[in-house]
Amino acid sequence: MTVRMGVFMFRRITAAAVACVITLPTFAQSIEDEALAWLQHYIRVDTINPPGNETRAVEFIGNILDKEGIAYQTAESAPGRGNLWARLEGGDKPALILMQHTDVVPADSAYWTTDPLSGEIKDGYVWGRGAIDMKGTGMSQLATFISLHRAGVALNRDVVLVATADEEAGGFFGAGWLTEHHPEIFKGAGLLINEGGGGKDTDKERVFSVEVTQKVPVWLRLTAVDAPGHGSRPNVTSSVTRIIDALSLVKGNPFLPRIVPAVDAMFQALSDSETEEWADAYANMGAAVKDPAFMRKFQVYSASLHALTRDTCSITRFEASNKINVVPSEAWAEIDCRILPDRPADIFVNEMRELIKDTGVGISVIMAFTPAVSSTDSRLFRAIEAVTSERHPGSRVIPSVLSGFTDSHFTRDLGIMSYGFNPIVMPESEFSRIHGNDERVNVQAFKRGVNDHFAIIGAVVYD
Repeated sequence: MTVRMGVFMFRRITAAAVACVITLPTFAQSIEDEALAWLQHYIRVDTINPPGNETRAVEFIGNILDKEGIAYQTAESAPGRGNLWARLEGGDKPALILMQHTDVVPADSAYWTTDPLSGEIKDGYVWGRGAIDMKGTGMSQLATFISLHRAGVALNRDVVLVATADEEAGGFFGAGWLTEHHPEIFKGAGLLINEGGGGKDTDKERVFSVEVTQKVPVWLRLTAVDAPGHGSRPNVTSSVTRIIDALSLVKGNPFLPRIVPAVDAMFQALSDSETEEWADAYANMGAAVKDPAFMRKFQVYSASLHALTRDTCSITRFEASNKINVVPSEAWAEIDCRILPDRPADIFVNEMRELIKDTGVGISVIMAFTPAVSSTDSRLFRAIEAVTSERHPGSRVIPSVLSGFTDSHFTRDLGIMSYGFNPIVMPESEFSRIHGNDERVNVQAFKRGVNDHFAIIGAVVYD
């Protein structure tokens, strides 16, 4: 069936498929160019977290929505920590949420080719912090939301745009705060699309990964208290040596590898695209991870995939005396642990306490979330499969597990099937720029991603 409605068209792929493919002739080019210009300006909006200042992003997005005549609401969880949401009303099917975070991580301009907040177009790329994570995806979502509004065609469900603060620091001033203080945003929602997945080309094929679960962050603070003293007269123990002993135990006792079902399914799907060197191992990772030599080689090959085979802890912060000749009363360290989504965080924390119990160092939990997995049996997941298959012939969609975390864990806790996905296709080499130097996004890939994103959402919200 083909339906023509002014500036856009969609057609059913099969009678059984819920997805449809959207093409946007003249209108698409316009919205793609608009989204590109928005992204350039958006990168220039300084929302580096800390401190965040996400109200600046709220004002930027709000100005665009004002010009479109779209109503929206805002709320600050703390001074300067703005959040925004807007709703297009539709039919009675469970609402679809487009969720993005507006903060970005810091960038050291001394190591960048361009100004990190320039939004400059150079060599066919838009450069700047957030180009990938996740202001680029955010502008794709905004373009989709505005396209749905402009089209004026009845939707089978509400579509909600949500822009949140603070994701890069845990989301407590953003998505977490909204679920607690503005639950009406999420009421009646059944589907959500966020960051966390995308497309890449391998030697064999184009693969689109859709994040359905993620490792659970467990951020821990280690604290030691002991007698202070003069640096010239070291005692048998001190707060500093206790912390060092505890950190040495963490560093010297890597967690045993284990393959949970979601990770196993992901590696089996990846095995079809891998080179002969890795394909057999991916097909049976449960056996492969038992070989220490393989694990060492695998970590060098892909630290991000290796992280999915075990719980991990990275030592990231350590502070003691503020004077070289003073042994302090207290010293502390913070470690970023990520655990596989197959058990509660408190079990892991108890294991950590047992590991360092003889050092006299205490552990407190800074942050820990609950594990959850989204089913692939949904209209949104099927729409992603159908649209990418149609628009990228020979490509394949696989459910994936993220070694990092996103705000999706908040919405999975609410029972909303949440997926991390942006249909933009990038080379593997570009992913290392996320949180790194010279973050950028290819202009043509971004434009195509904008178009594909709208097609996927259209396949969900139009009957």
